[in-house]
Amino acid sequence: MAPSIPTSKDDLPSPQDLKNKLPSPSDLKPDIQQAKATTAERGVYSSALDVARKTIAREGLARGLYAGVSAPLVGVTPMFMVSFWGYGVGKSLVESFSTVPRTSNGVAQYSLSQLATAGFFSAIPMTLITAPFERVKVLLQIQGQKQLKPGEKPKYSGGLDVVRQLYKEGGLRSVFRGSAMTLARDGPGSAAYFASYEYVKRSLTPKDANGNATGQLSLPAVIVAGGAAGVAMWIPVFPIDTIKSRLQSAEGRPTISGTIRGVYRSGGFRAFFPGFGPALARAVPANAATFLGVELAHKGMNSFLGS
Repeated sequence: MAPSIPTSKDDLPSPQDLKNKLPSPSDLKPDIQQAKATTAERGVYSSALDVARKTIAREGLARGLYAGVSAPLVGVTPMFMVSFWGYGVGKSLVESFSTVPRTSNGVAQYSLSQLATAGFFSAIPMTLITAPFERVKVLLQIQGQKQLKPGEKPKYSGGLDVVRQLYKEGGLRSVFRGSAMTLARDGPGSAAYFASYEYVKRSLTPKDANGNATGQLSLPAVIVAGGAAGVAMWIPVFPIDTIKSRLQSAEGRPTISGTIRGVYRSGGFRAFFPGFGPALARAVPANAATFLGVELAHKGMNSFLGS
């Protein structure tokens, strides 16, 4: 029998158990490979494995595979917090402007379009955090592609140094470069993300004799739904992410249209999908762990608060 989500204080996992369920820094490796494949010139890398091999040879294991990790580690908590808060607000707005049917036991049955609308809304406040953090992350991850001369130091020494230099060069506009493309990616991406998760979760949730969800959702079902949501998020918006990364890593004052033309000239339609494999490889475990943590936290808070 599959393990069910805890419903009482005694059933809650220990802090160590929760720690073991969280994604480790190794989950960020495919993300780094994706960033380098996305921003590198055509011909520099032949595959994701080639990115890893050349990166380790040039920069070493630790610096090569974990460059730019500090930005997402610092930003991931507020980003997910704002994302799920925005999703909750979006669902409240949906209920205010449309009719949401409920089952006989009072469970709201949002349609896929309603879930997608709430998911899109969640990306609006999240962009304020995501855009600058991803700008910092991309710059830190790609600076290792430059062959340094003997005694030459990298341009950036860390995340705070990136922010300092960007602000000095162009103020807040430079720090937040790529915000429009970030929203263009995360809007539809979050719509697919939350709608897919809720659909798969609803399909796998046990029903009673009247067809109502019992709420006893198993942990494997949460993991499957979370992994599916991660894949559904990336597939439709990956080309937009490529444009965003190029825009955020380019020098000078690049434009969106100029960046799109540059990407297409570098390799045609396929140039918009570099690092697609590593992105999907990262999406499944990372988002499975994310939704598992959210569901456990939700159940735990309901247990402690008595709701």
